[in-house]
Amino acid sequence: MNSNQPQLTVRLARDAADIRAAQHLRYRVFIQELGGTGALVDHVNKLERDELDPFFDHLLLVNTCLNPDDGQHVVGAYRLLPDDRLDQTGGFYCDREFDLRPLKLSGRRLLELGRSCVDEAYRGGPAMLLMWQALAGYVTQHGYDILFGAASFHGTDAQALAQPLSLLHHRHLAPPELRVRAKEYQRMDLLAPDQLDRKTALAQLPSLIKAYLRIGGVVGDGAFIDPDFRTTDICLILDTKAMTRAAHNLAPKGVTAP
Repeated sequence: MNSNQPQLTVRLARDAADIRAAQHLRYRVFIQELGGTGALVDHVNKLERDELDPFFDHLLLVNTCLNPDDGQHVVGAYRLLPDDRLDQTGGFYCDREFDLRPLKLSGRRLLELGRSCVDEAYRGGPAMLLMWQALAGYVTQHGYDILFGAASFHGTDAQALAQPLSLLHHRHLAPPELRVRAKEYQRMDLLAPDQLDRKTALAQLPSLIKAYLRIGGVVGDGAFIDPDFRTTDICLILDTKAMTRAAHNLAPKGVTAP
């Protein structure tokens, strides 16, 4: 590896300092960069947090060249909520936005993903692939069947997102047995199939959503407008077998995922 490249590894948060560093990263991305807010956002200490943080596993991308005492060592993060912790949380985070009964009644092991973010300086490199590789290991170790979570478009004007939302509805809608529905329902079929411009729609799809679609991800029915984070959210659903195969096939070289 070139000596100028960061030394990256992925691991679960070990202590409160790790979680605080993840919350710092989330503040930079979701609050400063994207203009979001929230009831428990700490603007003084620059922390994006909520009441569910203590119950999640936090999968972290760490630059081991950076001093953890400075709280800047976490450069990527995922929040993971296994389905066996719902007695502690009272539900999944996505329960606020989507009717998850189809997933809960499926009889399959569920893992909710959320707060996915990577520091701007590390985007476009191996960061996300490395995190997927580690996530695949976590899924395999614990035996989850379905991954799901809210994925976001920046902005709250659904009409401005008519092309990508319509593409998702017409081409990537989940099968009925897994089809969750947005609670404050914003229809996604804003355009008829013959009005779709695939090139325009794909250009407006966030890279994370495109990555899940490439390996078989599907979406729930309807979008949810989140005024706090100023986003338009859809529920992404993925069979973990597809994610595990893709993560191993795309595993980047020169980085570690213990």
